[in-house]
Amino acid sequence: MSVGTPRGLASSGQKPIAEILHPLSAAEEPLSVTVNLGGDKTTRVEFDLPEYCVRRRYQDFDWLRIKLEDSQPTHLIPPLPEKFVMKGVVDRFSEEFVETRMKALDKFLKRIADHPVLSFNPHLNAFLTAKDLNKRQVLALLTKVGESVKHVAGGYKLRARPAEFCAMGEYLDTFTQKLGTIDRIAQRILKEQSEYLTELREYGTVYSSWVGLEEELRRPLEGVAGCVTTCCAALEDLGENMSQDFLPVLREYVLYVESMKNVLRKRDQSQAEYEARLEAAILRKQEDRTPMPVEVEKCQDKVECFNADLKADWERWQSNKRQDFKQLLTGMADKNINHYEKCQVAWESLITLLQDKQTEDKTSETN
Repeated sequence: MSVGTPRGLASSGQKPIAEILHPLSAAEEPLSVTVNLGGDKTTRVEFDLPEYCVRRRYQDFDWLRIKLEDSQPTHLIPPLPEKFVMKGVVDRFSEEFVETRMKALDKFLKRIADHPVLSFNPHLNAFLTAKDLNKRQVLALLTKVGESVKHVAGGYKLRARPAEFCAMGEYLDTFTQKLGTIDRIAQRILKEQSEYLTELREYGTVYSSWVGLEEELRRPLEGVAGCVTTCCAALEDLGENMSQDFLPVLREYVLYVESMKNVLRKRDQSQAEYEARLEAAILRKQEDRTPMPVEVEKCQDKVECFNADLKADWERWQSNKRQDFKQLLTGMADKNINHYEKCQVAWESLITLLQDKQTEDKTSETN
């Protein structure tokens, strides 16, 4: 993967790589990824090289995402593809599944490297440069995952979420419903196509076996069998495109919505904490006229930071979504056009063959 990262941004709070635990293990086959950080020479002092080619396992990507989520709670962290079988893929060890997940992991890393803040996170540095394997840290990672999920699921209830963030939540709910409906219909179409493909192959075999019984019909029968074979290949390509390119994008955005909802819940939690501290401070001030505590101002700053980062990431996410779905739908249209063109050409060639056969038969009768 070749990824260009924003240049010239200041990096704050940089930690030495040695202090960042990175749980690499030999539990599963690693994937090779290449990250470009700004051409031949990079201005990023955190990195020694302009480009990295590393082999990483799924759990390394999982580690990176957890660290980003913990260290950048106000930002939207791109989702990872599911570790096990995704809907529409039969076997997690099949070449199709591995290729689909590699594409998704590649996109995950590209989104991080393209982000103006996440690309400067020291944990990305560790992900790209760590070399030592440390199996003992895997258990600590799994524990951290459980704690993170539990923390996010807690949340607080607000008296009133600001209107712009209410609109975000409503949009995400509606968008999830649309994606779910499209996914269910696409799954049903894929299943029906698979069943039709099985029947079509059997249909073509019948014509092929018929050839030995009808010598005079050999060419027409072989022509029909050839047309059916061509249609089978075209339908198989169409199904592979849906299962490997279309469905994974839908699933990615379902996971993206969950990530966005998590950030919204964290923002609400931050606002609720600020409101609680503010109320308590107002009561104390009314009773003994004490000044506003510094903690209240810090909470207010945190809420404002959350709001600004969330709005920026929302705009970036919307832009990426429009681009991704435009590309997805255009690709789907091209694949369908290509499928029907192949089928049309095949059957038109059969018509020509039959017309030639009819001409030959008339000539033979005349002679």
